[in-house]
Amino acid sequence: MKKKILFVVTSHDKKGNTGEDTGYYLGEVSHPWEVLHKAGYEIDFVSPKGGTPPVDGFDLKDPVNKEFWENTEYKNKIDHSLQPSQVNPADYSTIFYAGGHGAMWDFADNTELAGIASKIYENGGIVAGVCHGPAGLVNIKLNNGKYLVDGKKINAFTNEEEAEVKLTDVVPFLLENKLKERGAKFEKSGLWQNHVVADQRVITGQNPQSAKSVGEAILKELKK
Repeated sequence: MKKKILFVVTSHDKKGNTGEDTGYYLGEVSHPWEVLHKAGYEIDFVSPKGGTPPVDGFDLKDPVNKEFWENTEYKNKIDHSLQPSQVNPADYSTIFYAGGHGAMWDFADNTELAGIASKIYENGGIVAGVCHGPAGLVNIKLNNGKYLVDGKKINAFTNEEEAEVKLTDVVPFLLENKLKERGAKFEKSGLWQNHVVADQRVITGQNPQSAKSVGEAILKELKK
């Protein structure tokens, strides 16, 4: 019996005070989901508030997005996402934080999610994230008192990408800077390049273009 994989999606639906909608980025859920679902893993969804999370990047011309959105079982699962209090970390081999700008507002300070991730990791599991998803990694602490990302190669949405989408002054903090403050060895490629790094069971990807590769890197680590 393969242990399940836990996908974390944001409950936050506005980009600061801009009035612009946000949420989890659909392709950053669907592309890793496709890789891991096809490999026979069961996936559950959790969000800070539970229930139906807001969705962004809604593009059904992407066939993988369409496949996910039309999969009755999984559409039902994500629309009834668990609350952190309903999650037993022992059930999961992996926790994956999907991006979307909303994650910048409700991932970092969620102590329940950080506690779940810490337990999964201390149990020998994988912690992963893509794009703004690694906002969920910035405050995860291990039993030794160190930050999870301290001393590890980490990758996420870059300062340059944030500037490119003109949200540098809107997001509550710059993800690249915060990860570096926590001791991460931050790696990056140019704008919108696929970049994924795996270091000691922590797997991170830079942007939406990296989402499938993060799924593949998780699968490779699970097979070890």
